Amino acid sequence: MTLTRGRFISHEYDRMIVRFSMQDGAREVPCAISTSAMDDLEPGPRVRPEQREAQFTRLRDRIEARAASKYSATEFEGTPPGIVLRGIDFRP
Repeated sequence: MTLTRGRFISHEYDRMIVRFSMQDGAREVPCAISTSAMDDLEPGPRVRPEQREAQFTRLRDRIEARAASKYSATEFEGTPPGIVLRGIDFRP
């Protein structure tokens, strides 16, 4: 099944990640992206912690497309299994 847009969950400053979800039908798939990966996707200075949700929104289409690719390839991590995106996931 194809993943669809889920929801923004939170920016976790201590872990330096943004948590979000995608939907596989009725199933919510937990996802995360490192803040350094988001900074690599967007030129300019690093954003402040309170700006992470807005940054995620700007980059959302690219982030979710890559999460969907990893989901299709069954590249799950963690417990419960989810999708984790890092800078290397966006390199050509």
